[in-house]
Amino acid sequence: MTGRWASLTLRGLGVIDEAEIELGPGLTVITGETGAGKTMVISGLGLLLGGRTDPAMVRHGYDAAVVEGRFHAAGAQVDEILIDTGGHRDEDDTVLVSRTISAEGRSRAHLAGRSVPAATLARIGELTVAVHGQDDQHRLRLPAQQRQALDRFAGPAIEDHHATYRAAFTEALDLAARLDEVVGHARERAREAEDLRELIALVQRVAPGEGEEAALRAESVRLSHSGDIAQAVHGAHEALEGGDAPGVRDLLATASAALGRAREHDPLLGELAERISRTQADVDDIALSLTGHLQVLDADPARVAYVEERRATLATLRRRLAHEGVDAVEDIATWAANAALRLEEISDDASLVESLRAACDDARARAATAAVHLSAARTLAAQALADAVTQELGALAMARARLVVQVRAKEGHGPLTLDVDGAPRAADRHGIDEVEFLLAARPDSPARPLAKAASGGERSRVMLALEVVFAGLDPVPTFVFDEVDAGVGGKAAVEVGHRLAILARSAQVIVVTHLAQVAAFADRHLVVRPGPVTSAGVLEVTGEDRLREIARMLAGLEDSPTAAAHAEELLTLAATRLSAGRSGRSSRRR
Repeated sequence: MTGRWASLTLRGLGVIDEAEIELGPGLTVITGETGAGKTMVISGLGLLLGGRTDPAMVRHGYDAAVVEGRFHAAGAQVDEILIDTGGHRDEDDTVLVSRTISAEGRSRAHLAGRSVPAATLARIGELTVAVHGQDDQHRLRLPAQQRQALDRFAGPAIEDHHATYRAAFTEALDLAARLDEVVGHARERAREAEDLRELIALVQRVAPGEGEEAALRAESVRLSHSGDIAQAVHGAHEALEGGDAPGVRDLLATASAALGRAREHDPLLGELAERISRTQADVDDIALSLTGHLQVLDADPARVAYVEERRATLATLRRRLAHEGVDAVEDIATWAANAALRLEEISDDASLVESLRAACDDARARAATAAVHLSAARTLAAQALADAVTQELGALAMARARLVVQVRAKEGHGPLTLDVDGAPRAADRHGIDEVEFLLAARPDSPARPLAKAASGGERSRVMLALEVVFAGLDPVPTFVFDEVDAGVGGKAAVEVGHRLAILARSAQVIVVTHLAQVAAFADRHLVVRPGPVTSAGVLEVTGEDRLREIARMLAGLEDSPTAAAHAEELLTLAATRLSAGRSGRSSRRR
C-alpha cells in the first residue's frame, strides 16, 4: 500500500526503554494495561509527524529520546519534498524519518538522512496520516476542512460546477481589481498621461536619428583636433607629391622607368614594373583624397557650435528619460512607441472604466449563476453524506444520534461579493457556502456543532463513521485512532471493531484500544507490557499469546479458562463477520 508506515522504533520515550514495531497493512491494534504506555506509541508517531516536543517525554536516565519510522513513499508530493530537502528513497522504496528530543529540550528532525525543520515532517504527516484522538479531531472542527470533506464525498458530481465557478470567479476578481486600480488611481493616471505627452512631444521635437549620437561624438573629436589633423594631412600630401625633394610619386616613376629599360631582358622585371604602376595608381588616389580632405578640414565655427549644441540636446533628452529605463539614445525610439501605447490606454479613463465595469458585471453574473449550481450540488451531497454517516453511527452506540451537514451562505466578507437572487453574498474561490458538520444527540434535540454536542469519544466515533463512508476517497493512506471506543461496550464495541476492519480494507489503520471486541478484528495485535521499574516494551502477539491478551482484556484474568473461552468465541465471531463481509462483496461483484 503506497504511503503506509512500515515500522516504528522508540528509545527512551516515556515509560518505553526500547521498542521496535512492525506496522503492516490492514488493521493494527495496540493494547495493554492502563498506564502501560500505549499512548507513547501514538505520541512517538506524532513526533515523526512534526508534533510539538516536550523534554518531559525523555525517559529518566536517558540523555535523549529517539523515535524513528519508515514509510513507503507516497507518490509525487513526497518526491517533491525529498527533492527540496536533498533526500532520497531507499532501495525498498521506503523513506526513513527520525526525531530526537534531548533532556534539555532541544529537538532535531531528519528526513531520508537529511536534517530538516519539524514543519517538513508535518508536510509528510499531512500526506500520509490522519490522527483521530479524543482531542485530535481537527478536521471535524475546521469549517474549511469540513467543506473539503463534503466536496471530496460529492466527487465528480461537483467538480464541473466547481471548475466553472472558479474560472468565472477568478475572472471577476481580476477585473474588479483592475477597475479599482483605474478608479482609485485616476489622479495618478492623469499625471502619468500628462508626463507622457510632454516627453513624447520632446522626443518628436528632438527627433534623434539612428546612430546620430555616436556620429556627432566622432565629429566633435575630429573638429576639436582639426589643426593636428591638417598638419598631418599636409605632411602626408607633401611626402607623396614631393616638394623641395622628390616625393613618393617621383621615386615610383623613377623605379618604373629603370625596370622598363631592362624588362625585355628579364620577364620578372616586367611583372615588378606592373606592380609599381599599380602602386602609383594607389598613391595618386591617396594624394587626391588628401587634397579633398584638406579642402573640408577648416573648422567652421558654426558647425562646431551646432555639433556641440545637438550633442547637449540629445544628452538632456536621454537624462529626462533615464527614469523611464532609457539608457541610450538608441533606445528612445522603442520607448516612444511603448509610451504611445500606454498613453492611449490611460488617456480615455471614462471609456476604460465603462468597458471594465461591463466586463466585471458579466463575470460576476456568471460566477453567481455557477455559485448557485455549486451550492445546489453541495446541498444534495450534504444530505447523502449525512444519511450515510447517520447510518454508521447507529451501529456505533449512537443509534439515536444523527449527523447534519449544513450548507449555508457564507457570513462576513469575502474577496468578492456576488448578487445571488437579489441578495449580496460573500464569495471566495470555493463558492458562497459555509459547510458545518452538526450532531443531534437525540431525535428531539437540536443539531449543534460537534465540539459542543459530542464528547471526545463520540467525536472519535463520528470521525470513524466519516472515514468508513469516505473509504477509498481520502488520499491519506494511514489512519490512527486513539481510544475511539471510549464509552462503548457490548454489541456496539463489536460494531466499532467491524467498522475499523472495513476501513482497513482500503487503508492502513492503527488503533489504541481497551476493548477486546475491537482487538479481535485486528490483522496485527501489539501489546505494550510493563517491565521492571516503570519501563515498558511492545510485543506482537499471535496464537495462544493473542488469546491470552484478549482474555485479559475481557475479564482481567489472562489465565481464566472461562475468559479464554470467551476470547476464542470473540475471535471466531470477528473472523465470521469479516468473512461474511468479503463474501457479500464478492456476490455483489458477481
